[in-house]
Amino acid sequence: MEQSGSTMGEEPTWVELLVSFLLIGAVVAAVGLAVIVSLVGLTLWGKALLRRHRGTVSGGS
Repeated sequence: MEQSGSTMGEEPTWVELLVSFLLIGAVVAAVGLAVIVSLVGLTLWGKALLRRHRGTVSGGS
């Protein structure tokens, strides 16, 4: 059985590595930002609901 060369591909150049790291970093940053924005939005929404609920209860008496 003949082997036609190395089973592993060529090593990536520094430019390819840099582009790969930038793409991975961009995806991680986008997901992280989405999570942070969602948590802040949910927190503000929950506080607004509590504030509105407390306002109607105390305003009615």
